[in-house]
Amino acid sequence: MPDPNGFLRYDRRLPARRPVPVRISDWREVYPPAGEELIREQATRCMDCGIPFCHDGCPLGNRIPDWNDLVRTGNWDAAVDSLHATNNFPEFTGRLCPAPCEAACVLGLGGQQPVTIKQVEVEIADAAVARDGLRPRPASVSTGRSVAVVGSGPAGLAAAQQLARAGHTVTVYERDDAIGGLLRYGIPDFKLEKQHIDKRLAQLTAEGVRFRTGVEVGVDVTAEQLRAGHDAVLLACGALQGRDTPETPGRALRGVHQAMAHLVAANRVVAAAGDGKPAPATLPDGTPIDAAGKHVVIIGGGDTAADCLGVAHRQGAAGVHQLDLYPEPPAERDAARDPWPTWPWVLRNYPAHEEGGERVFAVAVQEFVDDGTGQVRAVRIAEVTVEKVDGRRIVTALPGSEREIPADLVLLAIGFEGTEEQPLLAQFGVTRNGRGAIDSGPDWQATDGVFVAGDMHRGASLIVWAIAEGRAAAAAIHTYLGGVGDLPAPVDPARQPLAAR
Repeated sequence: MPDPNGFLRYDRRLPARRPVPVRISDWREVYPPAGEELIREQATRCMDCGIPFCHDGCPLGNRIPDWNDLVRTGNWDAAVDSLHATNNFPEFTGRLCPAPCEAACVLGLGGQQPVTIKQVEVEIADAAVARDGLRPRPASVSTGRSVAVVGSGPAGLAAAQQLARAGHTVTVYERDDAIGGLLRYGIPDFKLEKQHIDKRLAQLTAEGVRFRTGVEVGVDVTAEQLRAGHDAVLLACGALQGRDTPETPGRALRGVHQAMAHLVAANRVVAAAGDGKPAPATLPDGTPIDAAGKHVVIIGGGDTAADCLGVAHRQGAAGVHQLDLYPEPPAERDAARDPWPTWPWVLRNYPAHEEGGERVFAVAVQEFVDDGTGQVRAVRIAEVTVEKVDGRRIVTALPGSEREIPADLVLLAIGFEGTEEQPLLAQFGVTRNGRGAIDSGPDWQATDGVFVAGDMHRGASLIVWAIAEGRAAAAAIHTYLGGVGDLPAPVDPARQPLAAR
């Protein structure tokens, strides 16, 4: 049985991050591998409580106490099997998920720090690669049925793997030039080196999944052609429609861009350098979008904003300000606002924040200031208060609080408005709802034989939700195709994150 006193004997510890001066000189991951001794110590802190609320925090249904105890006892092979039983890509989630499971850890009830679930997970995942190189598990018998998966992010890839292992012929269509969706070009290498994606793709290929890149469904191949060539279709195109602020004066100035444009350009530079083909950071039309030597202003306080911050440091920005509309969050959970085990509103300091830059809270941009040539030279901000009235957000600027911040490059990281308007939607006969997402029935079908999962269905969310929805949609497709037996379905289309009611 687990060590009931482990959390008393050991404090929460994470491996030391690479030193700032070293890591901002390259694009390698911030965290080095943790030693086995540290990970076994941290896994020992898990008490295997009678009701593991970490399960409620994680939509995948990860068997967290099980693999914690297996690591504690040194049974790494069994830990790998236990982890993969519920999660297709733990090396992705262990690096990218903000870990709602840790917020729901029972240790949080007694004022203790939660178990380092995310760190244990990524070490198990890396151990799997080290032990057997992600051994393929191809189906022994083909069903003769074919599925098209549109989109190659975590939801699409998880569904593809589940369906291929069930014996179906799966083809993944990706409009970009490489597989991975936002994992490939939206997430910087200092959070996820692309070798991890490539190793999984090698496994999926060996399991029979076919990949077609540079194919935009609805343009290069029609929905009618896709329906004719496959018995079912899964739409997993993400939620890439960036939220904008067109009403702000000066929005059309040169140098004001969506944050994702900056991240994609930077990722392409890193990918090209890895292939020995140096390339500048530019938009598709050739417009430069490099932070080198520039005063950068990032608008937004979430993961995407922090990613832009880390990229700006590595590109050599002259200075960076990150603006947040809301007041600075508290350092600890406010139980009255966010009772355990829900996800709390607290100040989250990402590794990029210790690398430099200034965070400014409770401010809003009043104007992007023109330098006289159509190029942004500053942003004019004001201190604000934010209230919710009848479900609407009311932002009020404080008189006399306006000031300017120098800006040569402004990045909008203020969220996403759902999946993009694109030709495939009309061709498949589906429309965006009020949240910009695509609705489905309880069996994940958006329309007959066409299924939807991931951010395209849920709206911009966490990677664990994308994988969970991909697995659940795969189970529904398997049933629709008359497959033998059941595939695991960790969530239903109506499932929502754990929240206080």
